[in-house]
Amino acid sequence: MRDEEQTQPWTLSVLLALRLLALGTAAALFLLSFGSRARAEEAVPVLAQGNAQRQLIPMGRAVGIKLFSDGVMVVGLAEVPSSDGASTPAKDCGLRQGDIITHINDTQVDTIEQVRDVLQDLEGDKMSIRAMRGEKQVQFTAQAVACSDGSYRLGAWIRDSMAGIGTMSFYDPDTGLFGALGHGINDVDTALLMPLESGSIMYASVSDVKKGEAGQPGELHGAFQVSQDMGDLLANTPGGIFGTLTDQSLVDGLEPMPVAARKEVKVGSATILSNIAGNTVEEYTVEITKVFPSGSHDTRDLMIKVTDPRLLEATGGIVQGMSGSPILQNGKLIGAVTHVLVNDPTSGYGILAEHMLAESGLQTGTKAS
Repeated sequence: MRDEEQTQPWTLSVLLALRLLALGTAAALFLLSFGSRARAEEAVPVLAQGNAQRQLIPMGRAVGIKLFSDGVMVVGLAEVPSSDGASTPAKDCGLRQGDIITHINDTQVDTIEQVRDVLQDLEGDKMSIRAMRGEKQVQFTAQAVACSDGSYRLGAWIRDSMAGIGTMSFYDPDTGLFGALGHGINDVDTALLMPLESGSIMYASVSDVKKGEAGQPGELHGAFQVSQDMGDLLANTPGGIFGTLTDQSLVDGLEPMPVAARKEVKVGSATILSNIAGNTVEEYTVEITKVFPSGSHDTRDLMIKVTDPRLLEATGGIVQGMSGSPILQNGKLIGAVTHVLVNDPTSGYGILAEHMLAESGLQTGTKAS
């Protein structure tokens, strides 16, 4: 297999809100109640960038992450049982896995509950469904099917949210901006980037680790405080998630360091910051084995190998939940851990810090005086 086929991004260890609209039931995995959600603010902070080299605080702290989608994503199609036999209205009208439903008739829908309520109100009348398929808007006409329990069902599995544990990569003390994960949050079924409506990060504590082995990826186990947010998400991008930190106590006593340019990153020894127990961040040794040329490997810019005996003993190498662990070399922040080689958990990929910032899609500017 190619390297890409043997790697796995470790973003979220818990998936939420996978429910079957066709059957009108909740079939969520580790479902959490988040309460109401606010749309992400349109104003985004600028990353500080004066004449001097940019300075960011490397973090390595495990955080809980919850993301609500902009629209609802179709993650599967199903048959709907009725007195006339099974039917597949979602499939028949042209909906596909990966479509993001944004409107039913003139009603905007962002949650599973909103979709269910609209279907019940229509009582089987024909409806217009607007969805995004990649960058293209598509439209369908469908009719939900009446079932014996009185519900109306469309025959589509849909998802409106995800949550889990990941690692914060950096914090910009000049703007309050943070970056995490080093890759985007993708839907587990479609592998497509989840469109962000709103989201936040929460305090998390790592309770134990499932050690990684060849062919058996490991993971961090822990819990996060659903009711206590410490930051708001603004962007979900291929190069990571980004937002603003609202609780500054998380960075008390931490010092910023320069961000390395690609040309400064060298094959050789480096370290990562990671949180594999409780809420304590520790530094571990790694080896950078390859630096890929610009544009040659998607967001995978580095190959790294864990060399620290403590980390190897505790985790077996890179495990789920460590995505975003910052990589340091020669007193500079050079990037973040993103993937592990499934057949060799001691090795994986990293993204350059400058690439992560570029992928964020957020503006750059000068520090206010």
